[in-house]
Amino acid sequence: MSKKLRRGYTTGVHTSFAFKSALQTFLATKTQATSKTNKMDNDDLDVTKGCEIIVSISSDKDDLELNSIEHKPYLLKNDISILEVYAGLGVGVVTKDGLKPPKNHPAINPIPLKVMQDIFQSLEINEKKLFCNVSVTDGETIAKETANAKVGVLGGISILGTTGFVKPISATAYIDSIEQELNYAKANGYKKVIFTLGNSSYKKAVEMQEDGYIVEIGNFIYDGIILAVKLEFEDIKLIVGMGKLVKIAQGFKNTHNRFGSIDFIVVQSWCDEDIKESLTIKGVREILGDRCGKFDILVKNKAQEKLLEWFSKNIEVIIC
Repeated sequence: MSKKLRRGYTTGVHTSFAFKSALQTFLATKTQATSKTNKMDNDDLDVTKGCEIIVSISSDKDDLELNSIEHKPYLLKNDISILEVYAGLGVGVVTKDGLKPPKNHPAINPIPLKVMQDIFQSLEINEKKLFCNVSVTDGETIAKETANAKVGVLGGISILGTTGFVKPISATAYIDSIEQELNYAKANGYKKVIFTLGNSSYKKAVEMQEDGYIVEIGNFIYDGIILAVKLEFEDIKLIVGMGKLVKIAQGFKNTHNRFGSIDFIVVQSWCDEDIKESLTIKGVREILGDRCGKFDILVKNKAQEKLLEWFSKNIEVIIC
């Protein structure tokens, strides 16, 4: 029997824990309050495991130590109060367009920020103005093991999270899980398999309402598809976002950041317009505007050519 992998909470969930604790403490004491939490261990390929996340609340901004890169705060509001949320030491600041957090703001994704807003509104707060920073001990060092600097997030890590959970992606166990699902599909008469990489592509697969068996392969593009080819599925589809699709087009068999980043010099050669101001595919598409359709088709074709080269079989690519 294969080992059951441990899930963990995202940096976003841990930040919300610390935020609520610090805010409640401040409301009880009316003095600067700080709360700390360590990101729990899990079986994910995750450089932030065990990191210490710190949230401080004060009525005086000067009490807080911030990321030295000038940035704007997020504003949390209720009927009476406003709380400004800044990046502290070890939390990055977004300096480029094309990411979920807006440029010149802390690298805190929308879902964790919404949770913080919900917490703020749920408590009885009468102070007109409060200030908050989110920090990560040694976050700037940890960030060197991520692609943050390459996409314009400087000074630390990002506070991430969509579902709240970190899904384990231990390579051997994950690939074993994919194989198990494919064997089940084959044994139960499925001739089509639809591969998804995450929540967005899974949603797209469900909306398609096809009779194929849906399998999430995460970043394990080559490993997942080669298993399906060996099991002789007649129809193999891959639903993927543009960022990962560019990686496939550039020859990445695994699209996790630890295996390398997108070569934007090559991306520039695919574009008719200067895209040097952006270091994300979302940003490139924003620069291209109405012309991004041509870019999408070019990338899709290059990715499908690479898949044909790898598997000697046509793999249908669907962009989500």
